[in-house]
Amino acid sequence: METAFASASAINDQRQKIEQYKLILSTVIASNDVTQAKKFIDHILSDDVPLVVSRQLLQTFAQELGRLEPESQKEIGHYILNQIQPRVVSFEEQVLIIREKLADLYEAEQQWSKAAQILSGIDLDSAMRVIDDAFRLSKCVKIASLYLEDDDAINAEAFINKASFLVSNSQNEVLNWTYKVIILLWGCVEVLKFSICAEHFVFCILTVRVINEEALEQALSAAVTCTILAAAGPQRSRVLATLYKDERCSKLKIYPILQKKALLPDNFTVLDRAMIEHNLSSASKLYTNISFDELGTLLGIAPHKAEKIASRMIYEDRMRGSIDQVEAVIHFEDDTEELQQWDQQIVGLCQALNDVLDSMAKKGLSIPV
Repeated sequence: METAFASASAINDQRQKIEQYKLILSTVIASNDVTQAKKFIDHILSDDVPLVVSRQLLQTFAQELGRLEPESQKEIGHYILNQIQPRVVSFEEQVLIIREKLADLYEAEQQWSKAAQILSGIDLDSAMRVIDDAFRLSKCVKIASLYLEDDDAINAEAFINKASFLVSNSQNEVLNWTYKVIILLWGCVEVLKFSICAEHFVFCILTVRVINEEALEQALSAAVTCTILAAAGPQRSRVLATLYKDERCSKLKIYPILQKKALLPDNFTVLDRAMIEHNLSSASKLYTNISFDELGTLLGIAPHKAEKIASRMIYEDRMRGSIDQVEAVIHFEDDTEELQQWDQQIVGLCQALNDVLDSMAKKGLSIPV
């Protein structure tokens, strides 16, 4: 090996030198000998080999790394990264290839966090080479997804945040979908509230055009799961209604659970409840007050159910009013008084401004128009 190195190093013609080294490299790769491979790396990174030659040879070595046994690939790959660390800025392209290959190996072995750590070593903000935002976004999304496979939401969040600054300018709808659904939403149940995740899922399902059936099924299932796990409230009910009436959800394995959740204790579905609440809100704009019986007839439900729904809406501050249970009447409040006060304040301001202008005119001061 030393003789071969000395022979190649003595060649003056750069092209012939590179070809000679490639012959040596092919022998090393074929032998699957880790020791010989390390000797080759040490030599081409030494002062005996010009940088321009070292780059080409290391590039070739990185591309051929997959021909070695997996364990040999990992050992040699890490050895290369360690040896070139002092001059890493001179070998950024080679580092990228090696890190991607190592990450693929760890991912295949389901060592998710190790794969993520390897990829996170790629300098995405390098000034030595041109890196477009699409590449940066794809790597941030990949690294975050790998961390989330190990339920490491803390490390994943850092790359999700980086991706959030890039996705707004991305024209790649498939990549955007991956970010919004698989990363930000599916993984971030560890970070965000389930109700927020569910709403984002539904938004993506309704707005993203480029999507395959498998991804759609994943998104729908994740949306249903997040909605079921979300805290009770108007937001959850709204999303449940959206999912429940979506025909595509009926094909999901989780749909029976959605049906149970969609059917409320009072035997209304969330969709029925949403319609009743909408009609009740509309009635509050038309009536000053109304009896429980009349309201029940108006909404098509029993009077006591109308009272219960109205009381909850008032309690949740989604409708202004009060309930007189003795008289069995609901009194609605409107914004007329507040609007009148607002109008009076505007009138007062205009009058004050007019007084100032009159005072200026009396003093002979010019009034700007």
